[in-house]
Amino acid sequence: MIKFCCSQIFNLMGWKSHNLVENKHHSFVLVGAPHTSNWDFIPAMTVAYRTGIKASFVIKNEWLRFPLNLFFKPIGAIGVDRNKIKTGAVSSSTDLMADLFKKHKDLVLMIAPEGTRSANTEWKSGFWHIAHKAGVPIVLAYADYKKKEAGLGLIIEPHDFESDMQKVMEFYSRISPCHADKFKLDPRFIKPIIK
Repeated sequence: MIKFCCSQIFNLMGWKSHNLVENKHHSFVLVGAPHTSNWDFIPAMTVAYRTGIKASFVIKNEWLRFPLNLFFKPIGAIGVDRNKIKTGAVSSSTDLMADLFKKHKDLVLMIAPEGTRSANTEWKSGFWHIAHKAGVPIVLAYADYKKKEAGLGLIIEPHDFESDMQKVMEFYSRISPCHADKFKLDPRFIKPIIK
């Protein structure tokens, strides 16, 4: 119901959606960027609704207790026990999340690599490591406020960290966020312009 309502608001705002992901991809890491506003929730939920993708995101187990579970579970929340890292059951948070692909069939794990709605020039690269460890592709989702367009764009099969991250930066360099002053690309992965 929440996703349907977001889709109706999306239409009223005059936006359009695009999906370049083939149906053969059932499990992948979904990167969501730019993330500069709470309004990004509407295009994100709309794209999930229109593509039929049951995108999930991770939160602490504690957030899935009643009554919060009534909101978070329907929009795709999966609870994780971060104590597994502290106890040594898994060695890192990327291992913890990569293991989710073994436990859940046809998992689409949504991650916002900027890690904040504020300007951040150092993106979290855990999404690449999760996809690489799980053996699944990375799909770049976007919301372009200038074009009033949101969707699923480039698909990256994780192979080489540096070149893959450069592709991510190149893709998002063409996207206009809600608040331009709050969106920064990670300079570590921007290809130098050769003259």
